[in-house]
Amino acid sequence: MKKILAAVLATSALVAPAAAQEITEFRIGLLGGENAQDRLASNECFRAYTEEALGVPTKLFTAADYNGVIQGLIGGTLDMAWLGASAYAAVYLENPDAVTPVLVKTNLDGSFTYHSIGFARADSGITSLDDMKDKTFGFGDPNSTSGYLVPLVEIPAAGYSMEPGEFFSDVVFTGGHEQTIIAVLNGDVDGGVTWADGQGAWEDGYNSGQLRKSSDAGIVDMNDIVEIWKSSPIPEGPIVLRNALPEDVKTKMTELTAGLHDMDPQCAYGVAAGETAGFEPVTHDAYKTIIEVRVAQQSQSN
Repeated sequence: MKKILAAVLATSALVAPAAAQEITEFRIGLLGGENAQDRLASNECFRAYTEEALGVPTKLFTAADYNGVIQGLIGGTLDMAWLGASAYAAVYLENPDAVTPVLVKTNLDGSFTYHSIGFARADSGITSLDDMKDKTFGFGDPNSTSGYLVPLVEIPAAGYSMEPGEFFSDVVFTGGHEQTIIAVLNGDVDGGVTWADGQGAWEDGYNSGQLRKSSDAGIVDMNDIVEIWKSSPIPEGPIVLRNALPEDVKTKMTELTAGLHDMDPQCAYGVAAGETAGFEPVTHDAYKTIIEVRVAQQSQSN
């Protein structure tokens, strides 16, 4: 792992400006998906560790939607974020020199994939996509990989049109993963999608992901919902660092994050949205397919 980590750091050094200025603060962007208070609480330990490691004030930013973090990274107002694969693709396609992927969250078996999970209320009688005919389907955010991009490709490929009124009565955005879960529970939509590693027990919300976080938080009792669809494996999104950061800052943050699980497993649990084996090196190459899918999706919508 140390050799791979060194290679990642060396690669990021090649794309960084030669004369980066010293930083006076460090800013970590948190993607939407759950309420801002819970996002801040889950990442406060990491913020404190970062502030100690860098010796400068460190702030967490909770954007209202995915695009807020995407634009913050592109515009240089954010220094670090854990992105979904589609959100990383959005950053890369707008400015390929803005950030570099350095690490990825791994599952307990060492893999770094997860799934888009379709679900409905257990008392709805819906047990599969077939049962969603003439029903309302909720999706989290147009920049979410599991909350929109992958379902947009895989659900039509399985024979179910995503055009509102053709199979589903309507296809709507809820604003985020947690919002989708709440919308299904409240009956605002008949079914929805969110993300999970797909490992472990359903009644726990799997081992990690939004179902696990929402179950831990008491937002959902997993006995009240059922799985109605599951995507093929999706590459877990990368932790990225802004390329314009000084090299010593990028090195410190990569090493801090890579060692977080060993140093403080409970903190890593909160940051990783559940059980994790830790954070391992990753490069841009892991996301080439997702970038191609996003380009194709944008071409179709234009």
